[in-house]
Amino acid sequence: MNAVITSSQRRALRALSIAYFVQATGALSVAGSLPAISAAWQLTDAQSARLLSIFGLTFALAAPLVQVLFGHMRRRQLVLTGIGLFGLGAFAFALSPGYSALVASRILMGAGAGFIGPVLVALGSELVHEEQRGRAIGMVLLGVSMASLAGIPLAAWVASLWGAKALFALVGVVSLLSGLNVLLTVPNESAGTRIQLTEMAGVLSEGKYLTAFLVVFFITSGVYSFYSFIAPIIRDTYTTGTHAVSAALTVLGIAGVLGNLWVTRAAARFTSEKLLLTGMTMLIVDTALIAVLPKVLILLLIMLVFWAFSTDLLWPSQQRRIVELSSVRHRGIALALTSAFMFGGIGFGSAVASWVYPAAGFYGVAGMSVAFIILALISLQLSEKLRKPVAVSEPCQSEA
Repeated sequence: MNAVITSSQRRALRALSIAYFVQATGALSVAGSLPAISAAWQLTDAQSARLLSIFGLTFALAAPLVQVLFGHMRRRQLVLTGIGLFGLGAFAFALSPGYSALVASRILMGAGAGFIGPVLVALGSELVHEEQRGRAIGMVLLGVSMASLAGIPLAAWVASLWGAKALFALVGVVSLLSGLNVLLTVPNESAGTRIQLTEMAGVLSEGKYLTAFLVVFFITSGVYSFYSFIAPIIRDTYTTGTHAVSAALTVLGIAGVLGNLWVTRAAARFTSEKLLLTGMTMLIVDTALIAVLPKVLILLLIMLVFWAFSTDLLWPSQQRRIVELSSVRHRGIALALTSAFMFGGIGFGSAVASWVYPAAGFYGVAGMSVAFIILALISLQLSEKLRKPVAVSEPCQSEA
């Protein structure tokens, strides 16, 4: 009998997707709003970009620690706790008097996101029958794509119109509303699993897991070393203004959603490894073409369509691969570590870009992005090799 996703399950998955939308928008809106943030607090672009790095690195530490300290709690409770902390951090950002307070608020937002991100995927995958897990994960992660489509361009527009402080106050309000939506629609039936530090260390010590985590680390390092400086790149290399940045972010969002919708359906026909390989190859070729093509805005927008489509093949496929790779016992910690490596990559990639861009400009960032994706491809090949069981040959019998 073919399992189906019921209407109540769809409502719950939609609520989780909206929560992911809010988290992704609040986390990544810094990239699209660098000029507004820099203007509001008299910062350099590099300082503003480091706020994205601080969030990512905090999330990378918080996500696994949440599983160790609070993993035994019901997953919906973890999500609601995280949304509360995330919203409080957004309000603190809006009220920050200076850079130190901005850093503290981003740490609080990153800690809150550590409760939310990995748990949303695990919770969504457990709401449905095993046959529908790939589709359910894609539905939850659609919130990330919708953040690219609507949230981040809208955030950039709000920041340019009313300022960065108004933007983060709005993020705080919407965070609380998304928490109420989760409370009303998602059943509180998914129990967590208490994870020991030794168990986490055991997962990390397994080659098949560690190399799988490195795949997502290098992917996000490559993607966000480029994405975090998209606004300065358009301003400096393509010599255009804020309208061009909004157009680029919108193009990225639309193409990203199309990629997510396609991969949600393709999950039934293609393995996660094949989708990851396809997405990374497309990303390398596209970034290289952006670097060598004439610096004309329309050409950039066309290439960003393929760039965003490629990146959105990767996120659901990576999460699906981790679910397939891990045991039921280790699924929660594996997803938490995946999110930790993901946001660690975001923090690392954007931090490196904040040092490379002032020295080497657009070409330095583009070259670094390609190098990171190549490392992700190498990690995927190693992970596949370690995942396959070693064949044991039959002992030879001596002839009588």
